[in-house]
Amino acid sequence: MTHAYTAKVSWSRDGAVFTDSRYSRGHRWSFDGGITVQASSAPSSVPLPYSLENAVDPEEALVAAVSSCHMLTFLSLAAKKRFVVDSYEDEAHGVMTKNGKGKLYVSKVTLDPRIVFSGEKRPRPEQIAELHHLAHRECFIANSILAEVVVAGIPSH
Repeated sequence: MTHAYTAKVSWSRDGAVFTDSRYSRGHRWSFDGGITVQASSAPSSVPLPYSLENAVDPEEALVAAVSSCHMLTFLSLAAKKRFVVDSYEDEAHGVMTKNGKGKLYVSKVTLDPRIVFSGEKRPRPEQIAELHHLAHRECFIANSILAEVVVAGIPSH
């Protein structure tokens, strides 16, 4: 089974001099659901004003994608186990380091979810840890990246 996903990325020079590298890094991501997101380089990579404030950069989008995929997989697994999840909030953090070739890459994503359960059947801590391990193993995004993905407070398998 093959699934295809589409994102349109749009940028325009808008008359700025290009060869002096002082052009705007601001651009748009448009998705098939009709959502458009302002995007830019990270201000830590390209300082303002060439980066946009209040825009998503690719690195934080990757961290958000890992967190979102893990959460959606966790919720599906919890529902199958008949655990009721009322809320799930994650403070995910990504770290960039240099690889063996000296190139920067997102080397680690740490997820720090806060999950509220309700109902008569509530998972024990070891069941929650197992749900996280299964979610990580089944997450499409985690299976697509080189970065280590850890869940804070959950021992590795």
